[in-house]
Amino acid sequence: MTYFKSIYKFKFAFFLTAICMLHSCSDFLEQEPGTQTSISEQLATKQGVLTALNGLYRELEQNLRTEAFAVYADLQGGNLKFAPSVTTSTTTGSVGISGNVEHIYNFDDLANDSDLASFYTSSYDIINQANLILEFTDALKDATEIEKNQIKAEALTARAYAHFLLNELYSQDYGFTDDASHIGIVYMTKSITSGIQYPSRETAANTYNLIINDLKDALNIYTDIVLLNGYTYSYFNKNNAKALLARVYLSKKDWKNAYDTANDVITNSGVNLVNTADYIAEWKKPSTPVSEILLEFSIPRTEEGTSSGSMAAFFGYSSNSIYGRYVASQDLLNLYETGDIRKQLYTNHPLPTLINLQPQTLDYYFTEKFQGNPGYVAFRLSEQYLIRAEAALELNNLDQAVKDLNSIRTRANATAYQNAENLRDALFLERRKELSFEGFFLFDIARNKKDVSRNDGCISFSCSLTYPSPKFILPIPRRNINLNTNLKQNESY
Repeated sequence: MTYFKSIYKFKFAFFLTAICMLHSCSDFLEQEPGTQTSISEQLATKQGVLTALNGLYRELEQNLRTEAFAVYADLQGGNLKFAPSVTTSTTTGSVGISGNVEHIYNFDDLANDSDLASFYTSSYDIINQANLILEFTDALKDATEIEKNQIKAEALTARAYAHFLLNELYSQDYGFTDDASHIGIVYMTKSITSGIQYPSRETAANTYNLIINDLKDALNIYTDIVLLNGYTYSYFNKNNAKALLARVYLSKKDWKNAYDTANDVITNSGVNLVNTADYIAEWKKPSTPVSEILLEFSIPRTEEGTSSGSMAAFFGYSSNSIYGRYVASQDLLNLYETGDIRKQLYTNHPLPTLINLQPQTLDYYFTEKFQGNPGYVAFRLSEQYLIRAEAALELNNLDQAVKDLNSIRTRANATAYQNAENLRDALFLERRKELSFEGFFLFDIARNKKDVSRNDGCISFSCSLTYPSPKFILPIPRRNINLNTNLKQNESY
C-alpha cells in the first residue's frame, strides 16, 4: 500500500521518543529542545498529524506480525507445532524450536532476554505515538471538528488496543483474583514530551477501566469519514472499536456489556457471516481478507504491489523447500468432525524429517488462512457471535447461546448443538476450532481457568501448565525494570 511511504519522514521524530522509552531522557529533553520543536512542527498541520497516524498504523501492524507475538497464544495453548527446519545442505530437516520463541515455548521466558522484549517496547512506543496525536490534534487550525474527532477516535482506539494486548501478555486474567486487585500494567495517557515519568502498574481492575474508558470516549466521537488512503478495513472505525470493546468485556467477564456490545456489532455493522459455500474460498484469497472482516492490518506494499513480509512467513507453504515453521497439531485437528468444512483449511504436505538420525516422511498440515500475502486478522464477525454466545450462557439465556453457537457450527457443516448440557465446554472448543491460528487460545484457556495440555508435536521441557500459574504471563523486560524502579516484576521472574 503506497500510503505507507509517507510515514518514514516522520519516523525519525518518533524514533527519538522511542529512545526515551529505553533510556533516561530528562537530560535529552533539556539539552535537545530542537527535537521537541521538530515534533511540534510535524504535528502542527492536519497533514502532519495524518502522516503520524499512518505511522502509528504501520508500527502497530509490524508489532503484531513479529513471530513471537503472532504465534504466541496458539503455540502456547497447543494448536501449533513445528514443521522441520529447512536447510540448504540436506533435503531432510529436523524438528526444533524456533530461536525466536525458545523461552516462551518452554514456559520459561527470561526477563534479561525475553522473546517478546521488542513487543513490549514497541507497544509503549505505539502508545506514545497515539498520545502525541491526541495532544496535538485539538490545536489544528486546518482541520474541521469532524476531522479532529475522527483522528482522536482512531488514536484512542489504538491506545486502548495496545494496552489491552500488553495486559493479556503481562497480567493474569481478570478473574485471577475475586476483585481483580492483582497487578495489571502501566497505562500511559500522556506522551513523554510532557516530561519524564516513572509510573507504577495499575491493578487489573483499573487497567480494564482505563481501556474501557478510552474505547467509550472514542465511540462518542467517531464519525463516518475516512481520512487515510488505502484499504478502509485496515483502519479503526466505530464497528471494530465496538468489536474490541466486546472482547474486552468478555475478558473482564462483564457479561451484560459483552452481550450488548457484540449484539450491536452483529446487528448494526452491516457485515455478515461468510456463508458455507464461500467459507474455504474466502480464506484462500491470497491478498484480501475474508468478507466478514471487521479489521485486518494489511501489509505494506510498494507501488508495484510487492511486499516485504506477511503472516505467510510463519504459516505459509510454497514448496517442500519454502514454508513456514508452524503447522496444526493433531490436538487441534482431531477436534473437527469428519464433515466439518473447516478441516479443509488444513492442507497436508508430507515433508522429509530426520527422526533419531533416520529420515522419514511425515505429514504436516499447513493452514490455508495465511497463504499468499495475508495481513493480520484482528477482528471478524464470527468472534462476535461466539462472544455473544458465551455472554448469553452466563446470563442464563441458553436459547440464544445455543443459537449463536449453531450459527458457527452449522455454517461449518458440523452437527448442530441440541441442548444446553456441557454448553460452556462446547463454546470453549468452538472458539478453539473457529479462531485457530488467530491468536486467542492461551487467553481463552486462562479466562476459563483451564490447564494447558500440549501433546502432538510438543518438544518443550514443559508440555503442560496447571492453572493458576505465574507462567501464564511473561516477565517485564529487565531493562525496563532497571529504568523505572516503580515498575514491579511479575512473580517467578
